[in-house]
Amino acid sequence: ETVEVDRKSVYTLSDPHDRMHREPLVAMFRTRGPPSNEAFTFKLVNVHTDPDDVPEEMNALADVYRAVVNDGDGEDDVILLGDFNTSEKTLYQVAHISPTISTALADIMTNTRGTKAYDNLIFDGRHTSEFLGRSGVLDLVRVFNSTTEEILQVSDHLPVWGDFTVFENRGAERLATSPAGKPIR
Repeated sequence: ETVEVDRKSVYTLSDPHDRMHREPLVAMFRTRGPPSNEAFTFKLVNVHTDPDDVPEEMNALADVYRAVVNDGDGEDDVILLGDFNTSEKTLYQVAHISPTISTALADIMTNTRGTKAYDNLIFDGRHTSEFLGRSGVLDLVRVFNSTTEEILQVSDHLPVWGDFTVFENRGAERLATSPAGKPIR
C-alpha cells in the first residue's frame, strides 16, 4: 500500500568473477501517496554475504554499490540491505564508498538470540537524506509471544527496519518551527 516496485527494474547483478556466493538482487521502488514528481524513489540491493568470506564479499559490495549508482538511470538513493554477517563497525571497503556512508542500525543485535549484529541497511547519507533517523529490529519473540527456540525454527535473524519519508529529498527539511517561525535544527 505504501510502495510500488518498478517490475522492469528488477535484476540480479552479474558477478562474472564470482566474487560473491549469492549475487545481489536489485529493484527500483517509489513511494505511493505523494504526486509522482515528489515521491521518494530508491533502489534496494538485497545482500546475503557468505559468513566464511565476509571481508572479500564486503569489499565486492563496495563495487556493487558503485555499479548500481552508476548504472545510467540517475537514481542516487541506493540502499544495500540484508545479511552482511558483520556489524556496522566492520564494513571493510563499503565504509570507504563515501565519507557520508551510513547505516540505519548501530549497536543493535539482529540475530534471534540477541548476540550478533549481522543485518542492516547501508546508504550514502549525502544522497539518501530521506532517512528519518529511526530504525530498529522487530522482536519476533515478543510480537508473537513465542520462545526463542520457536522463532529459531523460522529464522536465526530478526527483521530490521528503517524509517524514511515518502517525499524525495525531504529528509533534511525542518520538521518543526519555533514560535517566531524560524526553523529548529
